[in-house]
Formats: sequence, structure tokens, C-alpha cells
Amino acid sequence: MKGLNRDILKLALPSILANITVPLVGMVDIAVVGHLGAGTVREGLTTAALIGGISIGSMLFDLLYWNFEFLRSGTGGLAAQAFGRYRKAGETGNVIARDKALKDCADVFSRALWISLFSGFFLIMVQWLFVQAAFLVVDCSPEVRSLAERYFEIRIWAAPATLSLFAFKGWFIGMQDTVSAMVSDLIVNGINIFLSIWLAFGAGMGFDGVALGTVIAQWTGFLFSAGVVLVKYRPMVFDEYRLRDAAHAVRIDARGFFSMNADLMIRSAGMIAIYIGFTILSARFGDALLSASTILMKLLMIFSYFTDGFAYAGEALTGKYIGMKDPLMVRKTIRATFAWSMSIVGGFMILYGILGVPMVRMMTSDEAVVDVCRPFLPWLLLMPLIGCPAFTWDGIFTGATRTRPMRNCTLGAAAGFFLTWILLSKTAGPLVGNLPVHYLMAAYFVHLLVRTLWLTAASGRIYSETGIGRPLQ
Repeated sequence: MKGLNRDILKLALPSILANITVPLVGMVDIAVVGHLGAGTVREGLTTAALIGGISIGSMLFDLLYWNFEFLRSGTGGLAAQAFGRYRKAGETGNVIARDKALKDCADVFSRALWISLFSGFFLIMVQWLFVQAAFLVVDCSPEVRSLAERYFEIRIWAAPATLSLFAFKGWFIGMQDTVSAMVSDLIVNGINIFLSIWLAFGAGMGFDGVALGTVIAQWTGFLFSAGVVLVKYRPMVFDEYRLRDAAHAVRIDARGFFSMNADLMIRSAGMIAIYIGFTILSARFGDALLSASTILMKLLMIFSYFTDGFAYAGEALTGKYIGMKDPLMVRKTIRATFAWSMSIVGGFMILYGILGVPMVRMMTSDEAVVDVCRPFLPWLLLMPLIGCPAFTWDGIFTGATRTRPMRNCTLGAAAGFFLTWILLSKTAGPLVGNLPVHYLMAAYFVHLLVRTLWLTAASGRIYSETGIGRPLQ
């Protein structure tokens, strides 16, 4: 057990370190525009409108990119299981099985990368149609829409790099290499933070500098990750024999592969519905509540990025031990992963309780926006307690490639979110004052609770099916 704990920390700590910078990017983006001041970009714009522009613009990319989340999770689970087969073959001295497993690893990577690049350039081609369609359902002020459209027009040029980074990260995690994933994330997020601040203030670009900084950072991360594969994994991925034989390297049937990714895409659609629904609904009640809900969601996500580090470790190790056909180690991995992820719950509840207002002030100097946020800060205390099991199970099910329960669970969670919103908005009180955001927060935590209970109930299939000699569906 001591060795397993060491492996979990070895995989989790780099991911946690990298994940810390992810919410910082969003917080810095909001902080930059939150400190630009009214009139910085155009006359008459308020701080709330600037924050709302970033929120809606980011939401449009969430709407796009979450459809391709399978490039990370699907790639990670399949790569981890292929790596497990490689390790098992190495332990038994089976050279033929070892070579086949290496081919599987290479094939998972090449397929994900080509899909990423093609999809990214396609998104650039259809960007205008997407924006027009999105604003048929997104209701916001003309000022916020104008800013969001400008943000989107600049940042969309990073689409091929962004989607490729999904594939790179998933593959690195599957190969038990969270250090490469960490360095890539640190490079991307560090450059993004630096350039967003410098381009907005130092170069005088204002709002546009935030979007351009993201584009440059994403392409830098792409070049770094490609360099890691070229140097560290060249014999595996670029061996002439394996490239020539790539069509025969697939160790999963085509129907199973596309079925798995279809499940993950449907799951992504459910997650999109929840998070985009949160933003769209809050946008209907004015720029002030939109800016408050945006800040609140960024603060909520800080915890998720910490616990995701343990989820990634659970993903990598669960997939590896399933590939090695070791049910006992799968059980131990799940228990140990939950022990580590739940260990940080209390600390975050204290952190949110003490530093709620100071964290809001980090993102805006507008006291009017800070005052709007105050009544909602107690909701932060629920995030660690309710969110931790849901996020941890996500990693474990991903490593097991048990995508059908993940799909069904997310659809149930989306239904729970919207039914809670409808029920509260129709029966609990009129949609005035602060009530809309309180209702949204209640609906959000209902969705997390549904995910936790559903995946816990479905977890028995992981335990019972780990002896199957194929990727679990």
C-alpha cells in the first residue's frame, strides 16, 4: 500500500501543481478587465460589462471545446490500459505482446492528434456561423455581446492548438507521465497570465490583449508538447515499422472505439448544458448578477482543479491495472485515490470560509461588484464536500473506460440541474434581487450530488469487470 500511495502522489502532485494555474488564468483574465476601468475599451462600458464580455466569450469556447473533451478523457483511458498491457508483457517477458502494446500506445496518440488538428481548423472555418447561432439563445446586453464577439474572433485562432493539447494531456496521463503534462500546462498558463497582463496594460491593447495572450500561449504549449513526443517518445511513435503498420495496431474494435467516444460526446453535451445553462440563465438578470455568478464559478472551480490531480492519478493507475488484469490493485487504487482526494476537503472549506471576500477582490476592484458577490459566498463551503466524490469518480471511470455510466450519469445530472432551477423559480419565490443566483447555485449542487450518487451506485461494475481482457465500455 505504501508503494501505491507513492505512485498516487507521484502522479497527482504534478497535476495539482499544473491545475493550480488553470483557475488562475480565468481569475487573471477577469482581474485584468475588472481593473481596466470604465471607458478603457470604449466609452460607456462598465466593469460589469467587461467581466460579462469575458464570461460570455469564455462560455462560447466552453460550448465548442467540451464537445471534444473525449480527446483528453478517451485518450487517457485507452493509453493507460495499453500502457498496462505493455508493463504486464514486460514483466512476463512476452516480446510479441509487448510490441503490440507499444503499437496500441502509438495508435491512440496518432489518432487523437489527427482528430484534434482537423477539428480545430474546421472550427476556424465555421466560426461566424457558430457565433450567430449561439446568440440566438444567449440573452445579454448589447455591450456584453459586442465584447464577447470580439474576444471570440481573436481567440478562435488557437483552436487547433487547444484541441491538440487535450490529446497530448490525455496521452501523457495514460502513459503515467504527468510531469510532461504538468510542464505543458505551466508553460501555457504561465505565458497566458503574463501576456494577458502585459498586452492589456503594457502594450495598451486593453480587452483584446486578454484574448491574444491566450492564442499565443496555446500555440506555445502545442510546440512544447510536440517536442516532448519527438524527443522522449520518438522510438514508440515514429518508428518506421510502427507507422507503416499503424492500420493493424488497433487493439480495440472500431465499433467499441466509436461507441466509447459517442458516449463521451453525449456526456460532454450534458456538461455543456449545465455550465452554459448556468451562464445563460444568470445573464438574463443583468450585468451585475452575471459578473457575480462568473466570479463565484471561478472560485468554485479552484477546488475542482486540486481534486482533479488525484482524479488523474486514479485514472492513470486504474487504467494501468486494468490493462495488467489485476483486480486487486484496481480495488486498492480506488480506495487510496478517494482517501487522498477527500483529505483536502476540510482545508478547502476553511479556506473558502476565511478568504472568500479577499479572493473576490483579487478579481475586481469595483466595490459594487464585490458587494453583489457577498451574499453568495456561503455556497462555496459546499463545493469540497459535495464535489469531491463526483470529480474523483470521473477519473476512475475514465481510466476504466466505463463511459456508458458516465454518459447516463451526466444526463441525469443535467436533468437534476434544470428541474431544480424550474422548481425553485416557479415555487420558491419571484426572480428578483439575489434569488436567481441562489437558485442557480442550488441547482448546481444538485447536479453534483446526482453525479456522486449515480457513479457510486455504478462502481460495482468496475470491480466485477476488471478481469476482462479488453477495454471496458
